[in-house]
Amino acid sequence: MLFAAEPLAPTLESARRVLKKYYGYDSFRPMQEDIIQNILAGQDTVVLMPTGGGKSVCFQVPAVVQEGVCVVVSPLIALMKDQVEALKANGISAAYINSSVGQSEQNNIAAECLNGYLKLLYVSPEKLLSEGFLNLLRRMRISMFAIDEAHCISSWGHDFRPEYTQLRVLREQFPQIPIIALTATADRLTQRDIQQQLRLQEPRVFLSSFDRPNLNLIVRPGQDRVGGILEFLERHQGEAGIVYCLSRKQCETLAQKIQAKGIKAGFYHAGMTPNQRAAVQEAYLKDDLQVIVATIAFGMGIDKSNVRWVIHYNLPKNIEGYYQEIGRAGRDGSPATAVLFYSFGDVMSLRDMLTKENPNLTQLNLTKLERMQQFAEAASCRRKILLNYFGETLAQDCGNCDICRNPPTTFDGTELAQKALSAVMRSRERVSINLLIDVLRGMRNQAVLSQGLDQIKTYGAGRDLPYLDWYSYIHQMLNDGLVYIAYEEGYALKITDIGREVLQGQRTVPMKKFQPAEKAEKAPRGRKAVAAAKATPATREAQLFDALRTLRKRIADEQGVPPYVIFTDSTLQEMAVERPVNRVAMLGISGVGMKKFETYGEAFIREVLAHGGNPAAQAELDEDDLPDHLDPDDFSAARTVRKKPTRDAKEPKAATAEVNGTAETTHQLHRMGLSVEAIAQRRDLAISTVQTHLTTCYAKGLELRIEEFLKPEELAEIQTAQAQLGSSPMLRDLFDHLREKYDYFKLRLALMYFKKLRGE
Repeated sequence: MLFAAEPLAPTLESARRVLKKYYGYDSFRPMQEDIIQNILAGQDTVVLMPTGGGKSVCFQVPAVVQEGVCVVVSPLIALMKDQVEALKANGISAAYINSSVGQSEQNNIAAECLNGYLKLLYVSPEKLLSEGFLNLLRRMRISMFAIDEAHCISSWGHDFRPEYTQLRVLREQFPQIPIIALTATADRLTQRDIQQQLRLQEPRVFLSSFDRPNLNLIVRPGQDRVGGILEFLERHQGEAGIVYCLSRKQCETLAQKIQAKGIKAGFYHAGMTPNQRAAVQEAYLKDDLQVIVATIAFGMGIDKSNVRWVIHYNLPKNIEGYYQEIGRAGRDGSPATAVLFYSFGDVMSLRDMLTKENPNLTQLNLTKLERMQQFAEAASCRRKILLNYFGETLAQDCGNCDICRNPPTTFDGTELAQKALSAVMRSRERVSINLLIDVLRGMRNQAVLSQGLDQIKTYGAGRDLPYLDWYSYIHQMLNDGLVYIAYEEGYALKITDIGREVLQGQRTVPMKKFQPAEKAEKAPRGRKAVAAAKATPATREAQLFDALRTLRKRIADEQGVPPYVIFTDSTLQEMAVERPVNRVAMLGISGVGMKKFETYGEAFIREVLAHGGNPAAQAELDEDDLPDHLDPDDFSAARTVRKKPTRDAKEPKAATAEVNGTAETTHQLHRMGLSVEAIAQRRDLAISTVQTHLTTCYAKGLELRIEEFLKPEELAEIQTAQAQLGSSPMLRDLFDHLREKYDYFKLRLALMYFKKLRGE
């Protein structure tokens, strides 16, 4: 069952207790506490915080400690579903209403809002703006409105959604209720638009650092992109990631090539049906797919915390979009990688596309594209350039981008620049970058010969340098303002006043020496790979981490939720290092709250014990400190029972392993006629532990007095619900379908009883 609403005053102290109890964290992240204090004071608030920075906590925690319902406006169904599942897993009452929810369920949710049961209600903007829903809001006690992905309200933003502009109705019809606007990316114009369009009243704006220091930023030349991606995947085996492509065809082709390497990959784009897209996204969220190859249509609703890398196959249209997309990696704070493949051909393709998209915004969009191009062609710290775009200054180089790790050498490039400028001038400023390089390198192709460019004085003047070197130096000249591109004249290069000074010897030009992109050592293959694996065995921490991930995946599949809803990768990594073997130690792990400990703690402690436990901690423990029926010294017993179902697991299949001693003792007391409560009191066990013992015994073929736990009419109701959901529903689905009327113990027993009746 979900915890009841906090009987607490809306204070910061209450908020801290909620953070520990429900989320399992000891303290707020930077700025979260100030934001929450402002919200609790009833003030309008604007929160600009990077993806993975903890925006949701800023309104979820105040929602729990305040009276009433927090109404959250969210643009995507998938995002609502994930956030509500995560809230329920933490023990917080929440629901969502959108086009996927039937009328009967909407009525039930509305009743829960009116009776004060729900703390958070997620709703799509279209649903919110309907007259019927606005009438419901007028009858509800509302604590606040939270507008997620608020940048969608601005036509200046990169993800404009017209329906968001109508959200001003909230201020008009509910003038006393505070509004909190949240976004992960917004430039100065978009920030202003958010405040004006939502009619915010003297809002306090919280601008968190946009720095994501755990992201490793890399830009690579656009040659052999497919080969580069496949090589990257070899070195990042088993890690979840996203590849962004510009076209649907690219998505499908690349996904097929990745699949051919034995990697579980899928593609996602706007040309697929809604059901096809939903199925792919669901498989990715549940870790059934390792890689998604997608257009930018994918990702806004992704709340998956264990994405370890993002690759851009093409140059994004603007820095806002790029920043938001790379922000989908490393949301758990662990190291992650962002790789961008870049060529000038991408710029030309995007320019053509942008000039056709929206004539009114062409100049703005082209200017943003140029900033993106400058980032890709940078010869200095990439993170500094990225943060500078958002108005933030980084005091020193980041040390976690390709430029910082492999800084270019500076040299006097005046002579090189003069050769290039002379060739531009002698070709009467009618050559593009590629044609200029061909002229400098003395190439004899149709484009050069047809225009007589092989006859000019500087033809072949730079044949000693390879193509990529010239490509780099000419782009540095562009960035330094020596030349510019006349897009309207077939991308011809034109010399600027600064360029003329260089050509006439009045100015020198420092240049960064071209260095090929970082090439990591290729992963060994075949027998070499096997030998390498044997030579470098996985550490104890890595082995336990893999086992915990496997356990998490099994529980998540049984409950029908994404694995990260159970625990994040960073929480599992901390478990693998700390090896908690008792209640106190497990609750000390970041991300393990009270609800999650009650639901999953025993199963994960069992897995730790099965992998050697924590000898140092166990030496100091009494058996009473451990979850009941877990012997800290009997690791073989732990291995035998660790396949036992967790509290929320599906009914266990028949097993040949014997029931362990402590479960058998519980069963004997049950046969003597003792109730669950009496057994728990007599054995000094938790009621949930006794229930686990009994379901284990029942699964192993021992008899129980089912009528003691379930009346005939209750069995009939559960059986009807089972038939409505299909023959083998998830326990979580059955639990929700029956409106939480029966706990998991009763549901599990009922399903096992029905299987026995069918002779299974």
